[in-house]
Amino acid sequence: MMTESTFARVVRASAWYDLIVTAPFATPWTFAWLHQALNAVAAALGIAGLPAFAPAHLLMANLMGSVVCVWSVLRIRQASVALGRYDAVARGLFCTWQAVALASGATLLLVPFLVMEAGFGLLQSLPVTRVPGRVGTRVA
Repeated sequence: MMTESTFARVVRASAWYDLIVTAPFATPWTFAWLHQALNAVAAALGIAGLPAFAPAHLLMANLMGSVVCVWSVLRIRQASVALGRYDAVARGLFCTWQAVALASGATLLLVPFLVMEAGFGLLQSLPVTRVPGRVGTRVA
């Protein structure tokens, strides 16, 4: 079991992780840099890199990056049990689609991201001990 204050720290930590990792997806310019950097890492590791992105792929990456950045700021500013639970569900979905992509031959660059998604998802799924006399699910 986890206390509400510890849970709030986990929610904020996962939000900061998301913001840092996802911010480069939010614009075409930062995504171009990230795409190049990830391909350099893949080449150094001797694994497959990312394919070239068509404009529609870039749009989807930018939309995902924008939404996740906003979601991250919300969780940083208003960490709560409820938002942590919703985030755990989202991470379960992300893990599922990352696993499907890996099974379909996607680059192994996804593995560290899958591990982080699963880890934060599991932490945000743990039971929370309520502080006696506290009302609501918002935690400081």
